Amino acid sequence: QVQLVESGGGSVQAGGSLRLSCAASGPTNMRYCMGWFRQAPGKEREGVGYIDSEGITNYADSVKGRFTISKDNAKDTLILQMNSLKPEDTAMYYCAADPVYLGSWCRSVYSRAGFRYWGQGTQVTVSS
Repeated sequence: QVQLVESGGGSVQAGGSLRLSCAASGPTNMRYCMGWFRQAPGKEREGVGYIDSEGITNYADSVKGRFTISKDNAKDTLILQMNSLKPEDTAMYYCAADPVYLGSWCRSVYSRAGFRYWGQGTQVTVSS
């Protein structure tokens, strides 16, 4: 059973930065399709972006140019670097993983939030 644990959340002022980490353990493979999602109070969960087995990334329009997803394979960790944060980025952030390797399949899994494994989330609060 793959386990995902997020960390790095906190409170920051608008314009600031945070770096979220998602540590993977168990029979994991960092070539998995991995993604980040967020959910604000009273709103539906939305995708932030994903990274496929080849390291190709894709982002939601709302975060494009501000957020960067990467993997630290040596540490089995997924990273979300968030810059130029806005109050509307306030949400619980979740990482997710799925054992698919084709880029097209990863995109499909992400688009329907169909990941097999999910973390418990880490809170990000951005004040104006």
